[in-house]
Formats: sequence, structure tokens, C-alpha cells
Amino acid sequence: MRTWPIGIALLAAGAVQAAIPAQEHIAPPYRDAPEMVARADAPRGSLHSFIMTSSESRIYPGVRQRDTEATRRRDAYGNRIAAPFAQQSEPAPYRRDVFVYIPAGYRKGREVPFIVVQDGRDYAARMAAALDSLIAQKRVPMMVAVMIQSGGGDAQGSQRGLEYDTLSGRYAEFVEQEVLPRAAHLYAIRFTRNPEGRAAMGGSSGAAAAFTMAWFHPEWYRKILSYSGTFVNQASPVDPATPEGAWDYHARLIPETARKPIRIWMEVGEKDLHWQDPASTFHNWPMANDRMAAALKAKGYDYHYVVARDAVHVDGNVIAQTLPAALEWLWRDYPR
Repeated sequence: MRTWPIGIALLAAGAVQAAIPAQEHIAPPYRDAPEMVARADAPRGSLHSFIMTSSESRIYPGVRQRDTEATRRRDAYGNRIAAPFAQQSEPAPYRRDVFVYIPAGYRKGREVPFIVVQDGRDYAARMAAALDSLIAQKRVPMMVAVMIQSGGGDAQGSQRGLEYDTLSGRYAEFVEQEVLPRAAHLYAIRFTRNPEGRAAMGGSSGAAAAFTMAWFHPEWYRKILSYSGTFVNQASPVDPATPEGAWDYHARLIPETARKPIRIWMEVGEKDLHWQDPASTFHNWPMANDRMAAALKAKGYDYHYVVARDAVHVDGNVIAQTLPAALEWLWRDYPR
């Protein structure tokens, strides 16, 4: 039998203020939400793409941590064993795809809200389908989606890990200074400067990156959508200010920091990564998300937490069922 942290137990019992949604449990069979199927009578937005190379970036100028012998070593729990950063790194160029969804009827140059999606290739088609339906039904505002592929690799010792698992404002600054201006120029988009009209989304480390964007730059982003968030210890190189990586969000940062104007919808699979590992590993995804929800509740954040029974890491069936409702909840009070 699963034991819930006290904050989550209170959520399950409904002992929360009306303004803070209760925890939600969903269970299989998981079915695609009807909004994920294109309707003949709904206007279709357009999906575009362009390429960014490391040589063009000032913030991430082409240093990827390749999978060397040092980064392949793991402990008994599957965590990579830290090695000196210089030993993990080798200069290497990379390129990334950026996908841009533009809704039907968007007038070029008009200010528009938007959502930034990490690991963009994985979500481009699903986001386009969901937004086509939701915008046509006026359940979310007309918005653009900027879906950014990472620089490559995964976890410690990779460019993706450096971008997504680092607790700093650097990735948000990369998006703000290098990605959005390029998309704006290519497609004549005027992205809103209103932080309430700016959202970020991702799965796994991409979800942690989305939260980090808002945590370090709430003046830019205030709406977060997280699937199987990597709120565990996966940062590399280690920062003495946050030695346990994103685990420090629920262990210290959220509890010890004044509440920020962040709204978050978050999900975790009951059998997500390392679901049976002890807390001492700082690497159990369901436990980390449980504790994240408890920390958010204790500080009075506007959040909604979904636990998907029998679901695995970034479960595609769960995403297809929940994405439209998650987007609608996130944007529920934004002007149409």
C-alpha cells in the first residue's frame, strides 16, 4: 500500500481551500481525449519548423558533454557517478529543430500569448491537434506554441541535461534572447510580454526545465504544465547552492521562499522511474512529485496534481487523455 506525504493525504481528503484543486487520481484504460482528433469543422493551424545550430548561440555555444567512460559509470541505484566536469566535456557542434504552431486566423504582428514546449518534436503533432480543437471551441485563447528540441543527449553529461536539469535562469534566457526573436522574425509573430500570457511545458527533464523557467524568471513565465517532472537529483555539474539538483525545489527552495506567481498542472505515473527506490537516492520520480505537490500546497500555490495509476514515465496514453483538459485548466481565466 502506498503511503502519501501528509500534505498529499490532506489533498486526497479534500481538506484544501476551494482555490486550490484537490489531487486527482486517474486509472486505465486510458483513452485519447476527443479534442486530440482533428474535426472537419474546426479551422486548422499551421505547423512550421526551423533549425538552430550551436555555432549561432551565445548562451549554449556548442559544448556538449559526450558520453565518456566517466559519464557511463553508475551507482547501485542507476545514478551516474559524478566525475570532474572537465573530464566529462568535449567540444561538439549540435543542431536543434524548433517547431512553431500558428493558430488559424492569427493576424501577423498581433500580440499573442504562447506556450514554450521542451523536447518539441515529441509534442508538435499532439499540441497542434489539441490547440486546434480548444481554440475553435474558445476554451483557451488563441495562442502560438514554440516547441524546442534540446541540444541532444540525456541526463548528466549531456547538452540536454545541461539545458534542462540545471537550476538557473540560463535556459529561460536562451529561449527569450535567441529562440523567440528568431521565431518572431521568421513568422511575423509578436509574442506577448505579459507573463500571465506565457506558459512552459515539458515531460521528464523538460518539465523540470519548464518549472525552472518560471522559478527563476516569473516576470516572463507563470504557467507550467509538467508530465513526469524530473524533480530529482540529476544536475551536472553540481551547483553548491543546490547540491541535490531539482530535488531541492521541494526539499528547500519552495518551502523557504516566498510564494511566486506560478500556476502549475503536474502529473506523475504511479510506476514512473525508480518508483521503488528509497528517498536516500534523491532519484524516485513518484516520490519527488508527491513531495513537490505537498510543498506547493503548503505555500498556497495554484496547482493541480494528477497521479496516473499503472502509468509509466511520460506515458503517451496519459498525455493523449489529459493534455486538452490540462491546457484548459492552465489558461482558465485568461481573456479569450
